[in-house]
Amino acid sequence: MYSESEVIEFVKEEDVKFIKLAFCDVFGKQKNVSITDNELERAFKTGVAIDASAIKGFGDEAKSDLFLHPDPSTLSILPWRPEHGRVVRMFCDITYPDGTPFECDSRLILKKAVKAAEKKGLTFSFGSELEFYLFKLDENGNKTEELYDNAGYMDVAPEDKGENIRREICLTLEQMGIYPESSHHEEGAGQNEIDFKYSDALSAADNAITFRQVVSAVAYRNGLYADFSPKPVDNAPGNGFHINFSAKSKSGIDVMQNSIAGVLSRIEDCTVFMNNSENSYKRFGVNKAPKFIAWSKENRSELIRIPAAEGDYKRAELRSPDPLANPYLAFALIIYSAIEGINGNEKLSAPADFNMYKADEETLKNYKTLPETLIKAKQKAAASEFIKTHLPKAIISAYTK
Repeated sequence: MYSESEVIEFVKEEDVKFIKLAFCDVFGKQKNVSITDNELERAFKTGVAIDASAIKGFGDEAKSDLFLHPDPSTLSILPWRPEHGRVVRMFCDITYPDGTPFECDSRLILKKAVKAAEKKGLTFSFGSELEFYLFKLDENGNKTEELYDNAGYMDVAPEDKGENIRREICLTLEQMGIYPESSHHEEGAGQNEIDFKYSDALSAADNAITFRQVVSAVAYRNGLYADFSPKPVDNAPGNGFHINFSAKSKSGIDVMQNSIAGVLSRIEDCTVFMNNSENSYKRFGVNKAPKFIAWSKENRSELIRIPAAEGDYKRAELRSPDPLANPYLAFALIIYSAIEGINGNEKLSAPADFNMYKADEETLKNYKTLPETLIKAKQKAAASEFIKTHLPKAIISAYTK
């Protein structure tokens, strides 16, 4: 948690020559501009201009200037870059030239959601579980269709060839101040998962963005391509972005049931922001990816499951998002859904304590489903008063047009 003056001192003392000013487009794809150490003080004082018209969802040529303002508390060395003439990264706030916050800055949207929760005496924590496939690269550094291994769920080396890759990823993350809880081979051949220790909403979202960058960098360094798309291989498990969340009230009242009820009742409206590609909808309903809007304890066939855990690890797990989702928007919508569930004292439905994949049609008729296609998800979001209340028109348009 550095201050501006501490970052400037750090850059001088640690032989830092380049500073990457990082941010995301509205779809959660990381962008950055690099400045030299000599420009750092100016960046803190006035910000660094970018052309917003070239970035998805940020506007057009008529009003294209935006400014990046580095957040010193997010300073991190990029360990895979050279030791001499080091490279560091900071996430940025985005403003118009007059200093007004840019409404399509998804990191700002999450900050507002956190403040809205704080006003209600609520605090939220998040933990991420992101899955990815590893493919081999050809001699030109391009992705092939050849998977890195043929191992299965939690297999060990030598079948699991990803063991050393995951180790290198975890060690790199620790060097950046991000602490994974566990890692293992997933069910699909070449598929892997690394889980994070829970943290506050903003740190957890920053970490999820950083994770995708680190995985891609480490994989490429080892002659591999890391694929985070929701369905990289037909007839194989898709990639999930399982979001663990917990809500606590300063009053001491247990608000988790109301929070889960709030998320379940609004998940259809939110789905396009957590699953924004055609392939996202091929994943639903197979290989432990949810389809029906229901919850249960420990049950991996449900949309929300309550893992077997106690104390600080007690949480709910939302299983529908995929790793291409913008974590800032996903976490913000979960927070707003939970707040409305708490405000309305919404009651949790009875748990679906059975396997959704093996249930008969008569049983399944009692449950609503997630949108079946990207078009239907867009229609739900575009018509939602909840979404209109909490997201700017430009972001809604970017996701629904």
